[in-house]
Amino acid sequence: MDYSKMQPESLMMSYGYKPSLSEGAIKCPIFQTSTFVFNTAMEGKRFFELAYGLREKDVGEELGLIYSRLNNPDLEILENRLCLWDGAEDCAVFESGMSAISTALMEFMVPGDLLLYSRPVYGGTDHFINHFLKKMQIEAVGFHATDSKEQIIARIDATGKGNRLSMIHIETPANPTNALIDIEMCAEIKHHYTTAEKQVILSVDNTYMGPIWQHPLKHGADLVLYSATKYIGGHSDVIAGACLGSKELMARVKGLRTFLGNMAGPWTGWLLMRSLETLKVRMDQQATNAKFVAEYLRSHPKVEKVYYLGFINEVGTEREKDIFKRQYTSSGAMIAFDVVGGEAEAFKFLDSLKLIKLAVSLGGTESLAEHPQTMTHADVPQEDKRVMHISEKLVRVSVGVEHYTDLITDIEQALAQI
Repeated sequence: MDYSKMQPESLMMSYGYKPSLSEGAIKCPIFQTSTFVFNTAMEGKRFFELAYGLREKDVGEELGLIYSRLNNPDLEILENRLCLWDGAEDCAVFESGMSAISTALMEFMVPGDLLLYSRPVYGGTDHFINHFLKKMQIEAVGFHATDSKEQIIARIDATGKGNRLSMIHIETPANPTNALIDIEMCAEIKHHYTTAEKQVILSVDNTYMGPIWQHPLKHGADLVLYSATKYIGGHSDVIAGACLGSKELMARVKGLRTFLGNMAGPWTGWLLMRSLETLKVRMDQQATNAKFVAEYLRSHPKVEKVYYLGFINEVGTEREKDIFKRQYTSSGAMIAFDVVGGEAEAFKFLDSLKLIKLAVSLGGTESLAEHPQTMTHADVPQEDKRVMHISEKLVRVSVGVEHYTDLITDIEQALAQI
């Protein structure tokens, strides 16, 4: 059977797993072990030669199982299945989304380098860039969704370190405002600064869209990053991350992962394999629900503005419409909106929710709401938040799989308390 012609959702139950190797179990078991037995000393030697890059693989040779910090069947099968969604050559799963992001950024930058990044990004990423990388003497320059290619290049050149640009990191849609970044434009900027001696790497945090609604590698990205805690896990019961890309780049990412020791464990791998089986069903339902919720919010007198991708074709700029048409297959399930008033009114709304839970994170089966200004983006400087429209009246909602009428009823009663 030609699996290459099948849709990813058809392969999430079986791809990469041979029941005959596990007593005929229809589901991959949890390989809860720290180490693996070699058949011979020579086999162990050859496995380690591959693991540490001491020789090239022979034709048809695969890295054998050694130690769960290096490889584990649950993680390998999970990584193979994740590759199917994004069309990636290889994948590395981590113990958290921030582990994936920080490992990728550290692998491809050294002190003295320059990082270009989109703003806003996830609050944890913003902190890592502007605090941790700064201590490593890595300078960062940010840009916004409204900036043109020429304006961004001017920002880079103004630093005097265009020759040290080593990486471009973007998050699109932006968290929490759903602002759109043009991946293909960023790829053009990457090529503008890439030389024969130095390849600029473009990484995209695709957490907001998950593996279904946007595929950055097809638009010129080198790496795609996820907090697998979100849509991939989908049940708010596991912390994990993932990085995908070419075999060449992923060999470097996996090499650093080995020595940082921040790969996920077998239990996490097993849970994520289970979640992948329902990934498309869950995300399709969440997107359907979000459309109804956004339409309701837009018509409510106590809501000033709704930030939702489904409204781009009506209220977006021509540039936004073009990006949305090229990059996205869905409007997603993330909504942000400004309540009439300020922090007090936003807090009153959040405190009054019953079905929707007041919590950070996103992409789970349950709907969640939070206040970016004081929660996920609390560490972002106030002036930067003002420019990025992260105000005291902004509320972010991750829409789950509940019936949309019940979600709207809950929102209605909470808004009535303002």
